[in-house]
Amino acid sequence: MLTNIILVVILLHLVVGFGWLMYKLAPRKGDELIDSSEDLDNDIEL
Repeated sequence: MLTNIILVVILLHLVVGFGWLMYKLAPRKGDELIDSSEDLDNDIEL
């Protein structure tokens, strides 16, 4: 019985973690696409 509870908690943890990761990596509605090479060129100023 205890092992079943532990397995359910682990599975819920994985599902919630995966959902959170997808939420964090999903592009927002207001975000614009950024060209990474252009962004790196603008950051380097000597």
